[in-house]
Amino acid sequence: MPWRTECPPEPFGSATHWHPSPSETIDDAETTIAEVAAGRPAVLVFYLGAWCPYCNLTLNHYNETLAPALAERDVALIAISPQHADGSRAAVANGDLGSTVLSDPDNRLATALGIVTAPSHEAQQAHAALRFAVKDSNADDTPAIPFPTVLVIERDQTIRFADVHVDYTTRTETAEILAAVDAL
Repeated sequence: MPWRTECPPEPFGSATHWHPSPSETIDDAETTIAEVAAGRPAVLVFYLGAWCPYCNLTLNHYNETLAPALAERDVALIAISPQHADGSRAAVANGDLGSTVLSDPDNRLATALGIVTAPSHEAQQAHAALRFAVKDSNADDTPAIPFPTVLVIERDQTIRFADVHVDYTTRTETAEILAAVDAL
């Protein structure tokens, strides 16, 4: 499994095969990744939330460059954040995104994958000075957020590619994602 040199495998944990179950529902327990993927391979993009400018730029970029290429390959594009489901829907409406955008309440999926972190106490204080708190956007009222992560999964939910970014200002390039998809 490929890893970026600045991010060793430890943040990702040991998950290489994912079996969705009723306890792994997303978007206010309305669905699972397997249901959204509808039997197709999928690219999962874990992001912090609609409040994150880097995430918004990335999602818009993926919408323009990645989504059409994945549609040609019959691969689902699913963006996931810990924010309230209403916040996820607003991200779609405000960003004119063509991909599926879902909520991961309580960071259940992100936790299962070992990609959850939280802003430091100092960062939370800086946010508070700006009258912002990550926890106010999250469905579980905590500041826990996923590392920006891209997973490419097979139809059977086998993870074939994982790119975890500890530095929230960096993201996976479209060409790298498409290379992983084409290797399926």
